[in-house]
Amino acid sequence: MRMKSQFDELWVEERGQLCPAPPFARLTYVPPPAPEQISRTLEALYRSESGRVLATLVRLLGDLDLAEESMHEAFAAALESWTVAGIPDNPRPWLISTARFKAIDVMRRRARFDAAQRDLAAHMELRINSATGGNENSDEEIEDARLRLIFTCCHPALPQEGQVALTLREICGLKTEEIARAFLVTPATLAQRIVRAKAKIREASIPYEAPTPQELQERLDAVLQVIYLVFNEGYSAAAGAEVTRAELTGEAIRLGRLLAELQPEPEVIGLLALMLLQESRRAARTSPAGELILLEHQDRSLWNRGQIAEGVALVEKALRSRRFGAYTLQAGIAAVHAEAESTAATDWGQIVALYSQLVRIHPSPVVYLNRAVAIAMRDGPEAGLTHIDAVLEHGELTNYYLAHSARAEMYRRLGKTAEARSSYEKALTLTQQEPERQFLRGRIRQLK
Repeated sequence: MRMKSQFDELWVEERGQLCPAPPFARLTYVPPPAPEQISRTLEALYRSESGRVLATLVRLLGDLDLAEESMHEAFAAALESWTVAGIPDNPRPWLISTARFKAIDVMRRRARFDAAQRDLAAHMELRINSATGGNENSDEEIEDARLRLIFTCCHPALPQEGQVALTLREICGLKTEEIARAFLVTPATLAQRIVRAKAKIREASIPYEAPTPQELQERLDAVLQVIYLVFNEGYSAAAGAEVTRAELTGEAIRLGRLLAELQPEPEVIGLLALMLLQESRRAARTSPAGELILLEHQDRSLWNRGQIAEGVALVEKALRSRRFGAYTLQAGIAAVHAEAESTAATDWGQIVALYSQLVRIHPSPVVYLNRAVAIAMRDGPEAGLTHIDAVLEHGELTNYYLAHSARAEMYRRLGKTAEARSSYEKALTLTQQEPERQFLRGRIRQLK
């Protein structure tokens, strides 16, 4: 008897002979994806969807540890299930639903070994089932849950290092090892920061909710500060062999976009504009060998014009609101640089004016230092040196290498070689970033 593969074509028996079935009865066999493809898909999904999945589970469970545990179990279950059944058309609801049942299983297991947990488990199971009602996967509810989780991770009661670690871990989906590597600490140290932050959330009974309108400004400031801290570490790493870390600047911009969609306040838009405008110069900031290139020597054709256009449009929108703050003013300064054809063609008068506004609302020593450098570009190195010396006299920037590097640059432009060399050497002792050290050594060699 002649046999055909069941996956090739459906055959039926008629009067003792095999003949092809009518077209409507034919089956198409789609083989399941290879395990490697499943792994790659899940890795990408973890990056893009884990924040949404976790935020939804936290909303349902009210317990960050349980939500995280059940989410990881759901991803592990997907690796096994999808290898057989194939990848679902919409993976996120599958992951949320699976994680929900995993959480119920965890609570039931706990209840078996701890009588005190039985009532809690029953209450939580009832809460999960009643809270979902088939609508747990709506985009509106998920984005609302993400907003709650962002404000929880960046709660002012948490230490800033804990805010950063939680934000990158729980919202951006970065692994503990990745975050530790970016901030040059051991994975164990980073893990302890996360553990302490979670413990603080439990002990202080910090709610998983967005702040009230009355609390918004205080809490929003903390969120923006964390996002910008992440961006700055990626834009100019504190130490190590590289000037920038694209994975951190990319995550910060992704967070900024998310927050701008969920909470489109002028300063949120201003921060997103600032990050885009600064990031637009990344390709031109170092040579192929990794050497630092100052703004005045950068190849501006390498600047990302798409990011510049988007950043300028955003900063103009934030300025029109007349409710802007420090991030928007910094974005305005970055926009002036981005739209100039060269350092010489830059409107330094406008930049000084923007810095003057900035020091009125955010009078930090670093802002005064940047204003001093802008004054030097507008009025000459002697005027700049006077302002830099005034900043250093206050003492806050005594150990800030960029203050001494800026002072050295003023002396160099004035032809005062010995003073310039002394300031560059001071700056060299204060920085741990290798490209910065190479740059400063090069300046010292030139002066010798």
